[in-house]
Amino acid sequence: MNRRKKINQKLKSRAKKANAKLASPSKSQYISKANRPDLVVDSIQDVSCFFNE
Repeated sequence: MNRRKKINQKLKSRAKKANAKLASPSKSQYISKANRPDLVVDSIQDVSCFFNE
């Protein structure tokens, strides 16, 4: 590879990484198995409060 191609390749990769950081994440945040039961209990309590009112 010549010098110009290497420089262009590095600049493109930096621009691609910067755009990836600015883009909104398409995946939801990972929830560990240890925390999943807590979330289920919280959501059930929220729903039960909604129906009790």
